Amino acid sequence: MKKIRNSFKYAIEGIWTSFKTERNMKIHIFIMILVIIAGIILKINKSEWIICIILFAIVIGSELFNTSIETIVDMVMPEKNEKAKIAKDVSAGAVLVVAIGAAIIGLVIFVPRILNILI
Repeated sequence: MKKIRNSFKYAIEGIWTSFKTERNMKIHIFIMILVIIAGIILKINKSEWIICIILFAIVIGSELFNTSIETIVDMVMPEKNEKAKIAKDVSAGAVLVVAIGAAIIGLVIFVPRILNILI
């Protein structure tokens, strides 16, 4: 039981460290909070909540992987190196692709509701 508890403790420490040190993680969390508030106000349905929760996990998880990759690359290769740059850029690009996909899905969910209110 102690091993499981420690595993959760270390995982939460990793998430917290990423939040404290990574600007993009703060942005993702802020947007997640805005989406949750919008979902409550606009009364999205159960399926849409499930989609949002899955997207939250994918975006935050991707950012955590990106932070991990960047940290390892910086540790192994502190001096400038073209291959290290490629690894970091590709990792950041993966997060961007996921975030853009999540934003598009968010627009599909929220824009019709917003238009119904405005029109």
